Amino acid sequence: MKKNSFTFITLMLLSFNCLYCQTENKDLDILIDLEKKGHTKKINYSKSLVTNNYDNIYNRCYWKIDPFVNYIAGNITSYFKPTSANFSQIEFDLSSSLTVDSIKYHQTLVSFIHDDFDLLKINLNTIIAINQIDSLTIYYQGLPQNGNSETFIQEIHDNYPIIWTKSEPYGAKDWWPCKQNLNDKVDSLDIYVEIPFGNKVASNGKLIEIISNSNSNTYHWKSLYPIAAYLVAIGVTNYTEFSQYVVHPSITYEVLNYVYPETLDTALVHTLEIIDILNLYDSLTIIYPFAAEKYGHAQFGWGGGMEHQTMSFMINFDFGLMAHECAHQWFGDYITCGSWEDIWLNEGFATFFEGLAQQKLHPENWYNWRYFKKNNITSKSYGTVFCDDTTNISRIFDGRLTYNKGAYILHMLRWKLGDSLFFNALTNYLNDPTLKYNYAKTQSLITHLEVTSGQDLTSFFDKWFYKQGYPTYEVIWNKKNDLLNLQINQVTSDPSVLFYEMPVPIKIIGEFMDTTIILNHLYSGQIFTTSIPFPIKEIQFDPEMWILSRNNLVINSNTDYTNPFQINIFPNPSSDVLSIESHNTSSSINKIEIFDLNGNLVYYESVTDSISTIKTIDIKKLDTSIYNLKIYTMNEVVNFQFLKN
Repeated sequence: MKKNSFTFITLMLLSFNCLYCQTENKDLDILIDLEKKGHTKKINYSKSLVTNNYDNIYNRCYWKIDPFVNYIAGNITSYFKPTSANFSQIEFDLSSSLTVDSIKYHQTLVSFIHDDFDLLKINLNTIIAINQIDSLTIYYQGLPQNGNSETFIQEIHDNYPIIWTKSEPYGAKDWWPCKQNLNDKVDSLDIYVEIPFGNKVASNGKLIEIISNSNSNTYHWKSLYPIAAYLVAIGVTNYTEFSQYVVHPSITYEVLNYVYPETLDTALVHTLEIIDILNLYDSLTIIYPFAAEKYGHAQFGWGGGMEHQTMSFMINFDFGLMAHECAHQWFGDYITCGSWEDIWLNEGFATFFEGLAQQKLHPENWYNWRYFKKNNITSKSYGTVFCDDTTNISRIFDGRLTYNKGAYILHMLRWKLGDSLFFNALTNYLNDPTLKYNYAKTQSLITHLEVTSGQDLTSFFDKWFYKQGYPTYEVIWNKKNDLLNLQINQVTSDPSVLFYEMPVPIKIIGEFMDTTIILNHLYSGQIFTTSIPFPIKEIQFDPEMWILSRNNLVINSNTDYTNPFQINIFPNPSSDVLSIESHNTSSSINKIEIFDLNGNLVYYESVTDSISTIKTIDIKKLDTSIYNLKIYTMNEVVNFQFLKN
C-alpha cells in the first residue's frame, strides 16, 4: 500500500531522465510517509479474543449504495464453524456508529449486544458442536464514521460522486460486520451491490453477473480465494472499464481496469506497463496467484494505492505505484503477514519488487532507486524492521524501516545468496502449503531461505532485522608488484550491533581493464591479499550498492608491504578507552583529533613524547555515535572511524 504525493519540482539544469528518476524515488518515499498518516485512528481497535473461537468459512454480502448519498445499508450472511467447545455466542467486529436492525439465526430473530468497543455479541440460544458448519444473517445500516481514517469515503471527481472503501489495518469494521484479525481468512465470498443506473461497482474476485432491476443494477462479484477482511473493498461511481490480458502458454488472465471517464485516455496509455510488470513477477516466482479470477485497477480518491485482493485501488497509474501494489498480490494478499509486527512481509516485499521492476523494465531508474533508499534508511542511525509497537500507527507504517529497510534486507539477501538460490527460496515460500492463501510470520520466510540456500541466516536476521543501525566501512589499500593488500575496517551506527558479517564487493579499476573481487568480511581490521597484475587507478567499495552502509572511505596507503598498516586502533567499538598502536619507529605521532559526523572537533591532543607502542585516549565522555579519528605523524595523516558505544 502506498500514499502518493503531487509535488512537482522543476530543476531546469537537470536532464529529463535524471529529473524523472529522482522525482520518482523521492515521491515514492514521500508517499510512504503520508500513507501512515492515512491510517490515523484505525489503530484504536480492541481485539476480541472471542472471535478466535470460530472459523469464518463464507460471507455473502449484500449492500445498497448510492454514490450521491453517504450511507450504507445491507446484510451479511456468515457461515462459520466453532473451534472450541460450549460455543453458544459469536462475536463480530462492527463500529458502534452503525445500527444493527436485526439478526436472524435459522430464520429466527436472536438477541445481541452492540457495545461501545465496536463488538457485536450475538446469542445463539444453543450450543453448536466443534467443526459443525452453521450460519446467520446480520441486517444493518448507517453512516460510517471515518474520523481521519478514510475507510468509507464519499467525494467528488469531475463533478460526479464516488463512494470507496479502504480498510487497512483495522478499518473493515467501520463499514461492515466482519472478523477483523490476522489469523483467519474467509474461505470464499459473494458480494452483491445494488446501485442506481449510470454507475458501476469495482470489487474483489470475478464479476459473475449484473442483475437489472426497475431503476437499479446489482453487481455480483465472487471470490473463491481466501481473503482477509481488510482486503475486501467496493468502489461505486460512473466508471469506464477496459480490459487487457496477460498471456502464458498454460494460462491467460484478465487485467480489468475501472477508471474515471475523464482519465480514460491517460489510463489506456499508462496501464499498458502493468502487463510487463505482471509478466516479470510471474517469471520470478509463481504465476499470479489469483489468475482464475482477474487482476485489476479501480480508480479512487485517496492519494496513493491500496492492494485490495485482485483489484488494487489507485489514485493514478504511475509506474512505481502500479509495480508496488501489484507485488502485494503475492506478498500481502496471497500470503499475508500474520501479525502487524511482521508488516514488512507485506510492505518490504512490495517495495523490493517495485525496485526489481525498475531494474528490469526501467534500468535508467535503478541506480537512483537504490541511492534514495539507502540515503533514506541511513538518515537515522536507529530503528528495527521488526515492528516493536503495533499500537503506534506511525511505527507500523514507518517508511524508513518497514518499507525501505525491509526492501533493502531482501536486496542484501539477494546479493548474499545469489539470484538463483534467492528466487528459488521465495518460490518455495510461496508454494508452502501451510502458507499459501494464508498468513505467515518472519520465521517462515527465514526457514525457506535457509533450507533452500543451505546457509545459516540467524546472525544476518538478528543484526539486520531485529537489531538497529548499519555499518560504515573503511578500506585501506596498497600495492607492491602484483600483490594488492587491503585492510577493511568497520564501525556500526548503533551499539546494538558490534559487527555485520557480509561478503563485500571491491571494484578495482585499471587503465585498460577492471575487475571486482568479493571478500568475506568476518571482523573489523581483516587483511586480504590478492594478485592484481595491472596498475590500479582507483578502488571502489560496493559501487553497485548491494550493502546497506554509509560514509564509507577508501584510502590509498603508500606504506611498504613488509609493514603495510603501521598504525591500528582497538577496540572498535569501544565504550571507554580507545588505544592507538604504532609500529612506525621512524615517524612518531604528534597530534590526535576526533570529529563527530557533523565535522565538529570533539577531542584534540598534541603529543610531545615519542610513541613507539600504544597510546590510550579516554572517550567515556563522548556520546554514543560514529566518530572520525585523525592521527598526524611527521610524514602523513592516517584516518580512522570508530564507534563509541
